Amino acid sequence: MITTKQRAALRAMAQKLDPIFQLGKNGVTDTFVRQVSDALEAREIVKINVLKSSDEGAKDIINPLCERLGADPVQAIGNKITVYRRSSKKDVVHLL
Repeated sequence: MITTKQRAALRAMAQKLDPIFQLGKNGVTDTFVRQVSDALEAREIVKINVLKSSDEGAKDIINPLCERLGADPVQAIGNKITVYRRSSKKDVVHLL
């Protein structure tokens, strides 16, 4: 679990990020979760764009997605989701 100050720092970092995944009408599939998990292992913070074709909004998706990923929700604003998970790799420069 991250603190409020850590979440604020991650929000500031996320402003500069571009979304690297899009979530559409297929929703949160096992393949999607696996791909995001791999990206989190490499980057620690990932921004996702929720398309209008999705059945659910960003705020509806963020918490269940984070539970499946073992990640912390950073923010859900508009159609963008940002999630954080500390990498287990030793060669990654950790954000927090």
